[in-house]
This record gives sequence, C-alpha cells and structure tokens, in this order.
Amino acid sequence: MRFKHCPDCGTKLVMKNIGDEGMTPWCDNCRKPWFDMFPTCVMTLVVNEYEEALLQKQEYLSDKYWNLVTGFMKPGETAEVSAVREVEEEAGITVESAEFAGTYWFEAGGLMMIGFIAKAKKAPLTPSVEVSESRWVPVHEAINMVFPKEEGNVTYILLEKYIEGLENSDI
Repeated sequence: MRFKHCPDCGTKLVMKNIGDEGMTPWCDNCRKPWFDMFPTCVMTLVVNEYEEALLQKQEYLSDKYWNLVTGFMKPGETAEVSAVREVEEEAGITVESAEFAGTYWFEAGGLMMIGFIAKAKKAPLTPSVEVSESRWVPVHEAINMVFPKEEGNVTYILLEKYIEGLENSDI
C-alpha cells in the first residue's frame, strides 16, 4: 500500500528525497516519512517421518493445483509462531520443529512470503473451513501437484529446496 495521505493527521503527502531511501512519501505536518506497506504471510512445507508433504486445496486459490499451509501474520506474532499456528489451525496437527527456509516476494499478490520447512508426525488431518481438502503426499509426487515453477510459485520453490536437501544428504 502506498500512502497518499498521512495516516496520523490526514495531510496530503509529498514526495521527499530521504537519503538512501530515495523518494519517499512525507508528511510536512508531522515531519515524518510513510514507507510503502505490504502484507506479510508465512508458507510452511510440513513433512512427516515418511517424507510425505502436507498438501491442501483451497478453492479460492485453484481447483487444479495444491498448496502448502499459508496464512497472514498477526500483529505481535513472530514468523515462526505464525507458521506453527497456521499449521495447527488449517490442518489440526502439531508441528515438532520449523526451520526458516527463506523470504520470497510474491508479485501477483503483492505479498512478502516467509517460508518454513516444518516437521510433524503423520497424523489424521483435520482441515479448517477455509481448506477444501488436505492430504499427505510423497514429496517427489507433491512437486508435480502444485503451481509450476515458471509462475514463481513459492510452494514449488520450497518443495524443490526440500527435495534437493534430501538428494544432497548422506542420510
């Protein structure tokens, strides 16, 4: 979101060169900048002890492709807490551990995505009302069920990263 008026006082903002930040919306009345804002989301690849990934379908995203657990961060939450909460809310399972996997800009949605790879024991899935279907799928099959890489899809990127890790490990 790009501010046009100051959220504090309502004054129309002007563009001002602020050092290294460059041209930035500025409130002459409050004497402060208003940087662009964007939603921050978490996306979590949950993998169980059988190297199966938790995939889910959400009809508002696609009726063809599957996705990982995603959700918006809440004010006051860390990304790690948000990732664990979303898995528990959307799938009804408990995360044992969650590792940061990277940050990704999702241009189509104007979102900053913070990716995690989480471990959980295989358990029955209890999808939330926003999820139409959930299932455990072997990771090597799961990568063919999600939006293609060409579309810059973070789901594909996280699955690919996990599979590359499996192939490069000596375990």
